[in-house]
Amino acid sequence: MARQQQTEISTVDYHTGGEPFRIVPEPPVAIDGATVAERRTFAIADPEVDGLRRLLCSEPRGHADMYGGFITPPDDEGAHFGVLFWHKDGFSTACGHGSIALAAWAVQSGRVARDPSGTTTVVIDVPSGRVTLRVRTEGGDRDGAAGEGGEGRITGIDFVNVPSYLIAERVPLATSRGDVLVDIAYGGAIYAHLDAASVGLAVTPAHYNDLIAIGREVKWALNDTEYARHPSDDRLSGIYGTILHDDLGADPDGNPHQRNVTVFADGQVDRSPCGSGTCSRIAVLAANGLLKPGRTLVHDSIVGSRFTARVVEELTSDGHPAVVPEVTGTAYRTGEHRFALDPADDLGTGFVLR
Repeated sequence: MARQQQTEISTVDYHTGGEPFRIVPEPPVAIDGATVAERRTFAIADPEVDGLRRLLCSEPRGHADMYGGFITPPDDEGAHFGVLFWHKDGFSTACGHGSIALAAWAVQSGRVARDPSGTTTVVIDVPSGRVTLRVRTEGGDRDGAAGEGGEGRITGIDFVNVPSYLIAERVPLATSRGDVLVDIAYGGAIYAHLDAASVGLAVTPAHYNDLIAIGREVKWALNDTEYARHPSDDRLSGIYGTILHDDLGADPDGNPHQRNVTVFADGQVDRSPCGSGTCSRIAVLAANGLLKPGRTLVHDSIVGSRFTARVVEELTSDGHPAVVPEVTGTAYRTGEHRFALDPADDLGTGFVLR
């Protein structure tokens, strides 16, 4: 970023299931492109946009597991706005927890007017396509805005993602913890799925460091293989993360109950059950007949937060049998910031310790 004068950036911060999401409503740099996908390509190569990402994500203003997004214009009038997602290692193609946070922010800030029915639709363009969210509120103040408590309280947010599908199943892989079988699926980003027990682990905080290590190992072992290629848009290629999961049996209603941790980018850990990762998980379970029509996946995170998810449509996408997944969660505002970069600051846009 240019540093001839002090740079200031305003953000609104949320968390979804414990995972942070830092919203930049008015990025102070130009992000060129006709679509959000094109803007992501621009941002990856542009020093100013990438510098803004590093400033807000890195210490001392962020941390190694920070996440956020720059608000952009939509691809066309069919969406309310667009978003460019970012994390400590770059710009991602999809983010379900961030989309849920953005929907809460859009309604609470008045950017999208609350529907008097109590269910407000928010449509967002993301690099992997167009996603729809339904924000359910209870009550409402006189101007119809959804507040943060009392009247207008958000009771839930449904995230309807792009079509998701299984790419490959039971891919053999030799790891430092033994030979394993990995499923690969797309849910707006491509994920590797691994049973945590198959590498002698459980999805608990006690195994945190080991989960990160094997998550990184699996991702990088598969990232440049044929299994990581998106069938129609190479900008979406690459293993975005590894989902390690525990099977917890069924809930009292007979729904499948799992716990997962998503290790994405290069060792970053999602504190939530991961929105796009849950969509990818839905694709695997549906393809294997483990998530029947009318059933709901109860999906817990490593910190105990929960999403629920279901299939709302079956179709074909990119030549694959696919599903349209719906993930339900909610998000809460944690604060607002006005960050500064002093031109004399010898740490510049900061640093990352992992």
